[in-house]
Amino acid sequence: MADQPMLAQLHFGREDAERDVTEGLLLRGGFLRNAAYRAALSGRKMLIIGRKGSGKSAICMQLMSDGEGGHRGGKVLVTPDEAAGEEIRRFELQGLPGDSAKALIWRYVFAVHAARHLVDHAKGAHDGGHKTDSVKALGRFLKQNGEAPGGGGRFVERLAQGARGLQTSLSLEAFGVKAGVDLAQSPSEGARAARQLEIVERGVARAFADLGCDGVVHPPLLLMVDQLEQVWSAEPDSNSMVIGLLLAAKHAASLYGRSVRFLLFLRADIYDSLSFGEGDKFHGDELRIAWTQQALRDLALARARASVGDELTEERLWKELFPGTVGGEEITGHLFGRCLPRPRDAIQFLNLCQEKAWLDHERERITEADVAQAGRQFSEWKLKDLTSEYLVAHPFLRNLFPLFQNSGYVVTRAALARRFETAAETLHHDFPAYANTLTLPGVIDVLYGAGFLGVRRGNDVVYAGDDGLPVQPHETEFQVHPCFRVALGATTPVDLRRYQPQFADARVSSGNFSPAASGSSSLNRDDRLLMQLARSCHSILAQVGRAVALTRDVRDEITHQVNRVLDEVNGIPPGAAASVGVDVDDHLLCTAHYFTTLAAQLRDSGLEENTGIGDVVRRVEEEVRRLRRSAGGSYGSSGDSSGY
Repeated sequence: MADQPMLAQLHFGREDAERDVTEGLLLRGGFLRNAAYRAALSGRKMLIIGRKGSGKSAICMQLMSDGEGGHRGGKVLVTPDEAAGEEIRRFELQGLPGDSAKALIWRYVFAVHAARHLVDHAKGAHDGGHKTDSVKALGRFLKQNGEAPGGGGRFVERLAQGARGLQTSLSLEAFGVKAGVDLAQSPSEGARAARQLEIVERGVARAFADLGCDGVVHPPLLLMVDQLEQVWSAEPDSNSMVIGLLLAAKHAASLYGRSVRFLLFLRADIYDSLSFGEGDKFHGDELRIAWTQQALRDLALARARASVGDELTEERLWKELFPGTVGGEEITGHLFGRCLPRPRDAIQFLNLCQEKAWLDHERERITEADVAQAGRQFSEWKLKDLTSEYLVAHPFLRNLFPLFQNSGYVVTRAALARRFETAAETLHHDFPAYANTLTLPGVIDVLYGAGFLGVRRGNDVVYAGDDGLPVQPHETEFQVHPCFRVALGATTPVDLRRYQPQFADARVSSGNFSPAASGSSSLNRDDRLLMQLARSCHSILAQVGRAVALTRDVRDEITHQVNRVLDEVNGIPPGAAASVGVDVDDHLLCTAHYFTTLAAQLRDSGLEENTGIGDVVRRVEEEVRRLRRSAGGSYGSSGDSSGY
């Protein structure tokens, strides 16, 4: 490895935290201790909420580690597989609503994990603690109910046994309770299960108190639940499973006090889909993971150093290993502006750039071409990944992408309404269960929430996560996120026909014109027509410049195309148009036709009149009429030349 170029050793880590931990990069310094991690470590927040790939599991893995940055006390991680999830989803108790029933099974899981921890902990951390009556009672309870530490059995099997115990009767003799005696008068299955669980929880709380495990002498037990998205299905029983988890964690945190700390890692789309009466009580426990471009840049440097060594400087990474700019845009702005703001996307894009340069071409530094090639593949990945991410909640998402293909990435509400109208019948037919969502406002909300569309607010374009405010009814202009534009073929702000110069640069700039023409001090007709065309270009550009309410990207695209016309005019030598093969009349009329097309495309773009686009369109049309009058005729058959 030592004799390899630095680019060959450069690696930004794996896309999943579990493999990052296994291979050691996450623990060698590739983890960024952000606000979410600090809040989780300190216990200030219980709910860590973020999108897929935002780093929830990385925080979880870091806390589970025994090295620097890991939790110093006992720790338990619960990651239900599909079988365990199905067991919880199907758990019901007569006399209790679904949320409350599932809260009881989660409380049982927490109580059992705490009891198992206490039995082991008392042996190692408390001299003679395992002989305490309350701890011995927990040991007997666990053994009698098939939950003893080291007793084997998969989690799902023990969970199923516990569920049956709650639905019928647990063995509670360890706590001095005879089955069928103290619980016989319970009015319902749910009431009996709640009573049994209270006895178990009191036993656990008593053992914590007897051992003095209050989070002061030593850190508390950290009990974490992660990867619920693996068992969630957007069905009512799945939502009840998650709501039950929240209710159980809230209850257990209050019951066990500082002895146990709970951390629930939840995907944002799952959490935001929940609706229950006590939802407002969790706001103070929430922390949403948010990534800025600067934070992603810091993460990239930390991971790069973890792979090649601390001698790698920020300057060397972004100006030597990577090109300083791509297409005139500063490299980090280009890279991280084309990722959704989450570590997984950034890691994938950066690794892809390295692979294009080193694996494909054995280059020792990444070039602009490598970044561009990686960007195309990355954009295709992300469009597919977005479909997968929301397949459960929004199975129709992929069918919305054609509304944005091969068009400008700036889209207005009016233009989107026209496109949606043509697709609505098919969407409703294919996804009848989602008819209430498949309306124009519903589609906009879904696409904004998924990060596919941003909304223009003032001079900025805001994407979900930048601002908690949802799309408002009066907001009319949206932009496809840069991450998806290449895959959709939406790489320009508006769908304007690109101006194609009529004349080869070599012919125009050859200087092959007659001395008589170059020496003439008077303007001939060709020169006057070309000057008129140049004035028309300047007039249009001035009007575009005055359209200050127009989206900057749209303004820049119009300006770019008009400047292409102007550049070609300025490249024709004065007095020598004919000698270099330029038919000025034909050129003028062809350009007028291009401007007519430009005006029609701008008028059909759906951009609001109050942006100034109407004034731009009218100015373009005025200049078209002026050019045709100057040429002394209307557009004829010569306008069918290629490129227009």
